[in-house]
Amino acid sequence: MPTTARPIRPLPPLLASQIAAGEVIERPASVVKELLENSLDAGATRLSIDLELGGIELIRITDDAHGIPPSDLPLALAPHATSKIAHADDLDRIATLGFRGEALASIASVARVTIRSRTPDNDAASTIDAQGDTISPVKPAAGPVGTCITVRNLFFNTPARRKFLRTPATEQGKCLDWIKDLAMARPAVAFRATCDGRAVLDLPADHGPRERALAILGQDLADQLIDVHADQFDDTRGLALWGLIGLPSLARPTAAHQRVFLNGRLIRDKTIQHAVKEAYRGLVEPGRHPTAVLMLEMSPSAVDVNVHPAKLEVRFRDSSMVHQAVLAAIRRALQSADLTPAIGTHAASGASRLPGALPGQSWSLRPGANDLSAERFASFLREPKPTLRYDDLTGLNAPLDAPVPPASMPGSSLISPLRELRALRVETDQRAASHAPTLPTPLRSNPILQVHKSFVVTEDSQGVVIVDQHALHERVMFERLLDRITHAPLEGQQLLTPTLVPVTPQRLALLDTLRPMLDRLGVRAEPLGPRDIAVHCFPSFLFERGVDPAEFLDDLLDKAERDDFVATSEEALRDVLDMMACKAAVKAGDELSQPELHDLLALRETVERSSNCPHGRPTSIRLTIHQLERLFGRT
Repeated sequence: MPTTARPIRPLPPLLASQIAAGEVIERPASVVKELLENSLDAGATRLSIDLELGGIELIRITDDAHGIPPSDLPLALAPHATSKIAHADDLDRIATLGFRGEALASIASVARVTIRSRTPDNDAASTIDAQGDTISPVKPAAGPVGTCITVRNLFFNTPARRKFLRTPATEQGKCLDWIKDLAMARPAVAFRATCDGRAVLDLPADHGPRERALAILGQDLADQLIDVHADQFDDTRGLALWGLIGLPSLARPTAAHQRVFLNGRLIRDKTIQHAVKEAYRGLVEPGRHPTAVLMLEMSPSAVDVNVHPAKLEVRFRDSSMVHQAVLAAIRRALQSADLTPAIGTHAASGASRLPGALPGQSWSLRPGANDLSAERFASFLREPKPTLRYDDLTGLNAPLDAPVPPASMPGSSLISPLRELRALRVETDQRAASHAPTLPTPLRSNPILQVHKSFVVTEDSQGVVIVDQHALHERVMFERLLDRITHAPLEGQQLLTPTLVPVTPQRLALLDTLRPMLDRLGVRAEPLGPRDIAVHCFPSFLFERGVDPAEFLDDLLDKAERDDFVATSEEALRDVLDMMACKAAVKAGDELSQPELHDLLALRETVERSSNCPHGRPTSIRLTIHQLERLFGRT
């Protein structure tokens, strides 16, 4: 049946504003975010937030900023009216949190809004009301310098939107999340929040970045967070970075505990998330995400923030530089810390809490850590915004292009467990002389005991250290394999009689895809008929350890059948090297002599990330002196 084309008509102003509000105002938390950002852009040093019924019935934001002149109050409620940009070129160097000029107009289209404001030049305040498309005349009012914006009955005229809101408790939590995030980014600003007349947050203005972050995250995490900092900055490119990264015990199932701020703006960026993930590779278990709070400062011209309605996503002009800078800075911070967890803290990473473990004990950091970098970063954050003085931000750390210690160390030969550990003592001593140990004191110099042919018990300056011999040796093997294969293919052992591996036609077809990887691993395998693969050459160190070639190839084909396995990728190579290291390493149940135990612990001091096996599980845990004293009732 033929239809008649509908005529094109301009939308009524109110309807257009309500549609625009759908992009910006999703829930009460969106209103809180937009209003707080406006206050911060206006130079507020104290902010008060009042919520009723989770912000559904009332949101009131009061600041002590420079205020809005009476003549500008109607314009503040007009669509796309702003004092923050004037020309198209301004979009290339946005240094404020807000800039689009649609926030107040969008809020007023779906709520009842009252603005009371006073500038330092006026003896009295002025007020204006807005509801839908109705705006009242400006009237005089009493009030201090600054602005107070009250938003009532959110979505009162769009009931379909209102019914999708969650419970008041949920909406209140979302609002508080935004308040805490903005407070974390602006430690020099005081924040006070009340919910239904009850104070729920009170942050003074004299906080430094670390102090403010811990006030929000929790003081109990103080010794589980490491300062990370870097400075590679000039007028137009580079970045300055300060932040706190959690030790592996704080890894969580989701990335919700990663907060990234750019020039005071909370952002979500896949480039930075990937850099954080790569920096923690091998320290946390697959599927878990590190805890991190990162504050980046860049020239506004080096980043485009006008790519998302809620301004959460950005586009970097040089994303590879940002990735490299964040990755290098976090790696340096992790290398400077002792990652051996105290008993009772490793439970956070997924393991069960040990009987008798003391709650509240945490990872111990290398002595000497200080907040110097945080203090310097704080002085930068206190500078007036949006006039940013990037050339004053110097001395946070060494340049990011400084060499980073390698992830593995070269060796003259791969380790053959139980036979060649002792032969590596000379190499260990040489490496220890040129690399700072990751432990407070070398474990190999202390008494050592093997327990149940699986665990190695010794002491250091902080207490008793218990080492999983298989996990530690697996890490050592993995690092040496990774280093060796980056220089040349692994050495292969020619088999006198080929080993036959029965396979399906589908698995046989994977052989060609895997061949470049097999060549690097020292494996030569060829089809033998339609349902068999003959292994003619096998890695020497696996052969010496008695690893079955058929079992190894079966496991490799299992990995190759996964949808996410790309044989030519670095991640796939690491996955296979991990499997090889696991098969070749000392096993639980292998009895080691005293010289072998000493040499195994000596190797721990020479490889990066020796605190965790390649799967991310801890290789060792510590029972501190303080814990021992508590267990025996001495404190």
